[in-house]
Amino acid sequence: MSENMTLVVGADHAGFELKDRLAEAARAAGWAVIDCGTNSAASVDYPDIAHEVSMRIEAGSARFGLLVCGSGIGMAIAANRHTGVRCAQAHDATEARLSRMHNNANILALGARLTGEMVALDALNAFLTTEFEGGRHEKRLAKLTPEPKS
Repeated sequence: MSENMTLVVGADHAGFELKDRLAEAARAAGWAVIDCGTNSAASVDYPDIAHEVSMRIEAGSARFGLLVCGSGIGMAIAANRHTGVRCAQAHDATEARLSRMHNNANILALGARLTGEMVALDALNAFLTTEFEGGRHEKRLAKLTPEPKS
């Protein structure tokens, strides 16, 4: 595992309870956790949280990020607008593992309304413990940021 064992987490009102449980599990596994909220059922706009987590990844404040909303979709869309962010929406440990192995994802997005707590815990563990394979995947990652057109 990398020396940087910091995880930045964020959720909207639909995902804050699952986010808190996952952050607790990450801490128990030795990760330092930066919590960008939200911490209640009061309505918030998911893009605000996704941008806060993504900016911390861009700045190098954390190795990985975790975003939780109702479906995981909105958070992933917002996060992937940031340079250097590769946010993968996953529904289980297999998808989380593959997002690391093949796509070098640095943020995991989960849907609290779609993914149960035990499955989410397994997915986060897979995400945090899987290394990027590199090799043939390197050239594909490079194509995710196309060269500007002249």
